Amino acid sequence: MPKETLTISSRGQITLPASLRKRLGLEANAVLTAEVVDGRVVLTPAVVLELEAYDDKQIKAWERADEFSPGELATLEAKLNRDPI
Repeated sequence: MPKETLTISSRGQITLPASLRKRLGLEANAVLTAEVVDGRVVLTPAVVLELEAYDDKQIKAWERADEFSPGELATLEAKLNRDPI
């Protein structure tokens, strides 16, 4: 694999040459992680996942919505051949 020479700008930025981006399958706005391993900077493609935080009120509402009514529970237990809870 041929080496590429990169220059660090006054703002600490580097530009990955198009040939390197193409070889790695990196497109515009790709996210990378950077770490130092044995004195080298290692860049690795990363995945960004959107997370949502829920408060206790929302969680309790979902739990209530997931509860079986007594009739639904009896029907389910009968279909599963189980004794009532």
